[in-house]
Amino acid sequence: MNSVKENCGEIERKLGLSLKRVGRERSSVQVIAVTKSVSSKQTRAVIEEGYIHLAENRPEGLALKQEEIDDDCLIWHYIGNLQTRKVKKVINSIDYFHALDRLSLAKEIEKRAQKTIFCFVQVNVTGEDSKSGVSPDELTEFIVSLSQYTKIKVVGLMTMAPLDASETIIRSAFIQLRELQEMIKKKNLSYAPCTELSMGMSKDYTIAVEEGATFVRIGTSFFD
Repeated sequence: MNSVKENCGEIERKLGLSLKRVGRERSSVQVIAVTKSVSSKQTRAVIEEGYIHLAENRPEGLALKQEEIDDDCLIWHYIGNLQTRKVKKVINSIDYFHALDRLSLAKEIEKRAQKTIFCFVQVNVTGEDSKSGVSPDELTEFIVSLSQYTKIKVVGLMTMAPLDASETIIRSAFIQLRELQEMIKKKNLSYAPCTELSMGMSKDYTIAVEEGATFVRIGTSFFD
């Protein structure tokens, strides 16, 4: 097992190659360290390497990390499915929410949030039954319906590529999400600027940045 420091170096090397390939600057993509399955000690090792965007996917995990790592510089993301009844446990402890996919969830966020929450609408671009997310055909209608919720700002779209798919299929999924993001952005909606793309994880973040990702969610590559 490599050290976290070594893993960070490898992540940056791969990112650099992909960004150079498409003529992008390193500053154009934000790396989110997904710390959901590691200890606070390991999380601190990533923070020491300069990564301040952290992601959790369970209310209990988020609360524990924030209790053990009390640092105002950190930016917290919640990824993965969030049950409506658990919104109140997390929504005022995070800066970004990556899985807005239904109106019942938007309604609960509006009810519980004490500040504006930067949200990514999750899109199921591949139509897999196992994945959550709004279908591409329903995306515009869904975004328009969010106008009534003043605590929600749709900063972008999020998707997950199929597991163990070919590079061609993964790239196609990311291209489709980028095209959808550009479509929503052109609508110039004040509550949904939709300038960001959250896509790419440990297995496919290099493809994601080549296709325009502005946030990548990396977990195992930091810690394995």
